[in-house]
Amino acid sequence: MLSGVFLVGLAALITSSSAQSNSSQILVVDQKSFNVLKPVPPPSESNLTTVFVPPGVTLQQALAKPFHVYDDAFLDIIGTNPTLTLIASTNSNPLFHEAVVWYPPTDEIFFVQNAGATAAGTGLNKSNIIQKIALSQAAAVSSLRNASGQVDVVTVNATPPVVNSNGATQYRGQLLFTGEGQGNNTAPALYVVNPRPPYNTTVLVNNYFGRQWNSLNDVAVNPMNGDVYFTDTLYGYLQDFRPSPELPNQVYRFTPSTGAVSVVADGFDLPNGITFSPNGSYAYVTDTGAQYSFFGYNMTAPASIYQFTVLPDGTFANRKLFTYSSVGIPDGIHCDSNGNVYSGVGDGVHVWSPSGKLLGKIFLGTTSANFNFAGKGRMVICAETELYYATLAAEGAVVSSQLPPT
Repeated sequence: MLSGVFLVGLAALITSSSAQSNSSQILVVDQKSFNVLKPVPPPSESNLTTVFVPPGVTLQQALAKPFHVYDDAFLDIIGTNPTLTLIASTNSNPLFHEAVVWYPPTDEIFFVQNAGATAAGTGLNKSNIIQKIALSQAAAVSSLRNASGQVDVVTVNATPPVVNSNGATQYRGQLLFTGEGQGNNTAPALYVVNPRPPYNTTVLVNNYFGRQWNSLNDVAVNPMNGDVYFTDTLYGYLQDFRPSPELPNQVYRFTPSTGAVSVVADGFDLPNGITFSPNGSYAYVTDTGAQYSFFGYNMTAPASIYQFTVLPDGTFANRKLFTYSSVGIPDGIHCDSNGNVYSGVGDGVHVWSPSGKLLGKIFLGTTSANFNFAGKGRMVICAETELYYATLAAEGAVVSSQLPPT
């Protein structure tokens, strides 16, 4: 959760007349209006953990118009009448955390509870749970702003369970989850899960040449070669349900045809989310080193997204900084079909062009660790104790070869 809200007062807010006439949920922001502030708040008042609200706007107004336009290109992404609907909520249990993944044949979205969260009691002694919703139910209430309780949230009893699941992707007609592991004896692993009852699971890989990974976090399939890429980081250790790390924090590659596991990138503080451009030529990896879970924040550590070129042989090259998050850490990450990059951050979901220009935000006023598209025009956003359904114009980038027949 974020510790405060940074409100910039008295400067001008520009809302285009076309946006106002087409949707009550669009806010167009003039970035020049906050180039110079008098005074600029001190770090104790405005930092990585505070929500930035556009000039001349209250927090309530920013929440009422959650589609914040920082570049005209964002209008093409959201369309003329985007909507954001709260479809489920809890008092404190972070049921809506990560691993947001769409299963097209049943038109359901899967997601997981926060593993290692004090409010959930998960981690060392109890694994988190996988859940799902029917998108038909979400679509039926999309004209409302608050429809909490009107969409059924169903627990998925995977057998055997995915232990402390965190990331997920579509994989060869099924779903592929990362498991962070538990204690000394349950190793982190990649699990293939049948999205239909009885939700049977199979461990795909659970070691690096006989060594346990630290705490597997996220996973993505490259559309260019069909290989599986995943991040290994420290959050299981930082949340007290995994032992001290014995491997560097790295990005790995698994080749299903040969069973080979290799390292493709290192040099991160805490590698987290991973995704690919629509054609697989670029990889994006988030580094959330600024957020050390139970140990708090290090404001000068990375809260960044790095871009890599994916070479024809599947290795990574040409690492460069893609962007630095202005609010919170960039966690889950996905691309749309045009190569725009989306990430869950400290105030919702931010969207950048392929060149790294901030285009806009889906503003929640609180942290979103993950989200995902469900084909064209639909998105589900997890925000710990809140679950949202958004409609917009964009379409998610999909690894079509990994989808089941419809």
